[in-house]
Formats: sequence, structure tokens, C-alpha cells
Amino acid sequence: MTLVCVSNHLGLLWVAIEATTLASAPMIYFHHRRQSLEAAWKYLLICSIGIALALFGNFLLAVSTSTVHGGELPLLLDQLLRNASSFHPQWLKPAFIFLLVGYGTKMGLAPLHTWLPDAHSESPSFVSALLSGALLNCAFLGILRAQQILTAAGLAFFGQELLVGFGLLSMGFAAAFIVQQPDYKRMLAYSSVEHMGILALGVGLGGTAVFGAMFHAVNHSLTKGMLFLIAGNILSVMRTKTASDIRGLSRLVPFTAALWMAGFLAITGSPPFGTFLSEFTILKSALEQGHYIVAIAYLLILSVVFIAMASIIVRMVQGNPLRNPEPRASREPWLMILPPLFLCMLIVILGLYMPPALERLLLDAATVIGGAS
Repeated sequence: MTLVCVSNHLGLLWVAIEATTLASAPMIYFHHRRQSLEAAWKYLLICSIGIALALFGNFLLAVSTSTVHGGELPLLLDQLLRNASSFHPQWLKPAFIFLLVGYGTKMGLAPLHTWLPDAHSESPSFVSALLSGALLNCAFLGILRAQQILTAAGLAFFGQELLVGFGLLSMGFAAAFIVQQPDYKRMLAYSSVEHMGILALGVGLGGTAVFGAMFHAVNHSLTKGMLFLIAGNILSVMRTKTASDIRGLSRLVPFTAALWMAGFLAITGSPPFGTFLSEFTILKSALEQGHYIVAIAYLLILSVVFIAMASIIVRMVQGNPLRNPEPRASREPWLMILPPLFLCMLIVILGLYMPPALERLLLDAATVIGGAS
């Protein structure tokens, strides 16, 4: 994942993203159950197909550079951005489509997301936190690189339309599957699909929404890491992933229950958490640009997700316990509480105050991608 972030060559970026798949697949199979094997195999198969499409996108991108004086350019990002205005658009556009579909598969954009709920549900909770909070952003970076090149070539609008479409589609798919979801870890996985859609939508809208998307990537990573760690705590106590079998967490494990509720409010974009500001920034930009239909769809899907997740999580927290917890785990050791509590504090801080260094970093990122600073 570090190599994905520091690579300046799109070929090396592709290799690094594929390496993350190979490195993380054994962690999905950690429990050695039949469902774990199925999830790991589905993860390898679907993401490998996606990465193959991204490789073909790199080939098409290389062909599009053949119009530059001196022949094809190496796929170094700096050189591609400097010469993008000379690229052949008839090759550059399909290159972006293949890169978007290929990396979008690894990112979890619908309808290419089918590996994600199984992988995040079957892997250990701390691995799920890593996959959702960090690994999905690596694939998102691959798409951002492609959009950078389109913007430099004067074709930003072509990529933005596709990103808006995939973003809303992903949010809609996720909302449909979150409704009455019986498995609370799968619920969090579908929430990741929703938030990847929000990131794509923000970049697709352009302007200040790009800044909102960059800020939301930070908020989502912190929040989803917190939620999966808490889900692991709940699983260690209740020994079940079925939400309907869990009641009365506030009586059994009060600290875990409080963090579970706080995480729910954060991931659904409620104040005073940082996710509220990032989601509101994207909504404000959509309205300012006159994309009223997109804004209405965005708000409607967010409302459905809020209601659906509330109906699951609130019932888990309230009421009388349906079963006795594991005696050892119900003591709530501080080593299980402090990490998600620390992440929760960071999300609250980002909702009330943005450090100037982080703000400059996000503004620079948004400017590079083509958004308003």
C-alpha cells in the first residue's frame, strides 16, 4: 500500500495494487472456514479480473501517447501530465474507462463490489478495518491518477460524468443491501460500498466537492476502522454476527455499546463528526453547480442508509440481553476499548476543528485532481 502511494509510474502503481490483493487474501482465509475460503477465492478471482482490465487500460493509455513527438511516452505521471494535451482522445477515453472499471472493482464500486461484503465479513475484524480503511483508498488513488490525466488533456468532463454515475449507483446498491441486513459485519461492508460511491461522486462533481471527497476519504478511513474494531469486540463477547441475536449491549458492555452508537452516528454523517462536514461539502457543491437531481438522489440515499442502520444498531444496543456473553470477554479490557476510542476522538476533532496542515494538504490534493482550491 505504501508503494501504491509513492509510485510515480502507472505500471508500478498497477503492480503494487495487484500485490495488495495477493498479500491480503491469506488474511481473509484466516479462520479456515468454508465461508472464509469462498470469500478469499471470490476476492482473488474478481479483483484479478478487475486488475487485468486496468492493465489493458494502461496499454490503451500508452497507445494514446503515440501522437506525442518522439513516439510513445513512458507511463511516468509527470511526463503524462505535461504532454496530455497532445494525447489521442479516441484512445485516451477508452483507457480511462478500463482504468475506472478495473480499479473500481478493487475499490468496491457497484456493480463490481460483489467480493467486498464476503471478504470484509469473513476476515478478522482488525483485517476488515485495514481493508476498508486503507486498502480501498489505494484503488481509489489509481482512479484519481487516471482522472488527473484526463483533466490535463482537457477531457475532465468525460471522466466526471462516469464517476458521478458510478458514485450514485454504488450508493444506491449499498442502501438496498443495508436495509434489513442480518449480518452486522456485512452491513459495515456495504457501508464501505456506499462511501466509495460518495468519494467517486465528489470527484465527479468537481469544484469544492473534490475537497469534500478528499476530506471524506480521511473521515471514512478513521470511522470504518473504529467500527470494525468495535464489531470485533461485539463478536468476541456475543459469538455471533447475526444482529437479530444481539440485544442489550448497553447493559452487557456499556463502553463498547457507546462507541458502537457513536460510530453509527459518525458513519451516517451526523454532527459533530467530521463525516458530516465532508458529506455536507459535497452536497453544497452539487447545489451550487445546479445538479439538483444529483443532490436529491444523494440526500435520499443517505436518509435510507441512516434509517436502515439505525434500525439494526439501536436494537442491538437497547433492550434486554437475549443471551449471556462470554465471561472473559465481557470485562471490556482497555486494550480493546482504547484504539476505537482514539479513532472516535479524531473523528470528533475533525468535525470541530481542521488542523491547518491537513487543510493545506487536502486543498493541494483537490487542486492536483482538478477541483477548486
